[in-house]
Amino acid sequence: MSKLRVHAVSVSLDGYAAGPSQSLDNPLGVGGMELHQWVFPTRTAQQVIFGGEGGTTGVDDDFVARGFEGIGATIMGRNMFGPVRGDWAGSDWNGWWGDEPSFHHPVFVLTHHAREPLELTGTTFTFVTDGIESALEQARAAAGPLDIRLGGGASTVQQYLRAGLVDELHIAIVPILLGGGERLLDGLADVAHLYERTEMVATDAATHMVLARR
Repeated sequence: MSKLRVHAVSVSLDGYAAGPSQSLDNPLGVGGMELHQWVFPTRTAQQVIFGGEGGTTGVDDDFVARGFEGIGATIMGRNMFGPVRGDWAGSDWNGWWGDEPSFHHPVFVLTHHAREPLELTGTTFTFVTDGIESALEQARAAAGPLDIRLGGGASTVQQYLRAGLVDELHIAIVPILLGGGERLLDGLADVAHLYERTEMVATDAATHMVLARR
């Protein structure tokens, strides 16, 4: 069976995966963009995310690249898709990534409000209103033999962790303090025993921790 994998989820030293007050101007909350400064310079980010050339190689790039290998579908929370709240009626919001998102495979967005599928260049976004298990079932059907990547936000990752559905979790601990925002690993005492550390390596930009389900 395909695996559900979490990649490149960055947290601050005080445990926050996003800063406070998410908005159009601050999609990851105030100070949240600092969490991903280890990602942006890498060759994989420059080529896959930004559509450019060049970029750094090495450990950080290797971890970014792993998040794109063998992935056939993505699941994300509505918070990752955008800042729009409530009913979708009248909204023309199509995501942070413009008309050409870098996914190039089916994406399933968890939401409480129904919306027709959105087709952009190479990517179809399906909006799932009947829970995390349904989203995972649909993603597995779409991905076939490939794995599913679980995106943010933090609450979405927490829901899948609490349900014991995450097979692999890569956390990048970034040497900054945010002082507030949304924590990644709160409320997981009941499932902590299900996971063990399988890898840890540090660079100047981040300490990479990989946890896998026992």
